[in-house]
Amino acid sequence: MGNLLSALANSSNSLRVFERQLSVVQNNVSHANTPGYVRQVQSLIATPFNPDQGIIGGSQLGPMTSARSDFLEANVQKQRSQHAFFDQKSTDLGKLEYAFVLNSTSGVAASFNNLFQSFSKLSVNPNDSIARQTVLDQAGAVASSFGQAAGGLNTTGADADTEIRDTVTKINDLVSRLRDINQTRRADSRSKTDAGLEATAYSTLEELSTYTSVQTLRQDDGTYSVLLGGQVNALVGTTQYRLRPDFSTAQTGILDAGGNDVSSILNGGKLGALLQLKNQDLPSYRADLNRLAETFADQVNGSLANGLDKSGSAPTTNLFSYDAVLGAAYTMSVTGITPDQIAAASPNAPGGNGNALAIARLDSQPTIDGFTLTQFYGNLSGRVGRDLAGAKDTASTQMDLLTQSQNLRSQATSVSLDDEAAQLIQVQRSYQAASKIIGVLQELTQTMIDIIR
Repeated sequence: MGNLLSALANSSNSLRVFERQLSVVQNNVSHANTPGYVRQVQSLIATPFNPDQGIIGGSQLGPMTSARSDFLEANVQKQRSQHAFFDQKSTDLGKLEYAFVLNSTSGVAASFNNLFQSFSKLSVNPNDSIARQTVLDQAGAVASSFGQAAGGLNTTGADADTEIRDTVTKINDLVSRLRDINQTRRADSRSKTDAGLEATAYSTLEELSTYTSVQTLRQDDGTYSVLLGGQVNALVGTTQYRLRPDFSTAQTGILDAGGNDVSSILNGGKLGALLQLKNQDLPSYRADLNRLAETFADQVNGSLANGLDKSGSAPTTNLFSYDAVLGAAYTMSVTGITPDQIAAASPNAPGGNGNALAIARLDSQPTIDGFTLTQFYGNLSGRVGRDLAGAKDTASTQMDLLTQSQNLRSQATSVSLDDEAAQLIQVQRSYQAASKIIGVLQELTQTMIDIIR
């Protein structure tokens, strides 16, 4: 009778074990498409079995195990951060395409050509008022083209500042979400094995890696420590360390909770791309554009100063003015010079066209770094184009690598409905077998009771 009761207890316990396995399978299927969720497996432990000593054996529930791989998660986060960097860079540089056009109808290069052609036409009839006015009009077009190019750089920089501010806010918000998860884990130790909470945490970490590179350390109590750029503390336990942007200097900075500039460390993700654009790319483009504008204006002004105006006098007014401190390209303008004050004649031939011809030839002279003015601008425009094309190509490559890393993670850790269906059938059959044994044991027990009676 004792052995029958022991066998009945064994089978009843098996039913509870199989019921737990069934609930795990059901939960896996329910979360098959939940972002960040990975397959959970309910492990079983075989207990000792010795009928002679009354040890009934059977199975007990072991720890719940997760298919999550920290290595695969870190790889996905790394690839996502790198893709986000180049995707953001290609988006930002794409805004400059209209500012650095290189064609025969618009932009700085075209305005150069039109101005020097106007001087060439002036040389045909140096005393013609219409030709002289045309020179002034084309000079205004050059100043306007420089202003548009410089304005494009300034606008892109202002947009970058806005995006940097928004990105820092987003980073802080995501870290706050992880801090709340840590608080839940600290408050309830049972949440350490909460697969849904873990899925939320890793989904948040992957989103965070879009904005900057992330390193995560999982602590023994189930909380997450987060380092941005691998060095900057963002979250330790339930303590969050917030970032803040600093626009007080020409170089945009990111300050940590202690007020230290950590911009050079946060060089991944969207934030890294925005900082590189604002602190490196745009200043480099702007410096070359301003140098070109200064050289151009100084060359033309200097050439005009060597000639004689329509009245045969030495000129007293420059054609172009600019503010070198604020930027020659952005501030270039045509002075109040009148058409008659344009010095088309050379000093040895008043009323002639010698100086107009000399200025017209400036377009073909290597006046800056061994290049003509048009060639130098072409090099600058080409550099912007190459940087943009390189960012687009790399973003495409990184997208492929990101997809590959996500597929590897999915194959190793995600829920397979086919596998869960097979597990479900296995649990179902085990459940049916245990139920059958219980039914047989009940009949034997009833028979034993009847015999005793």
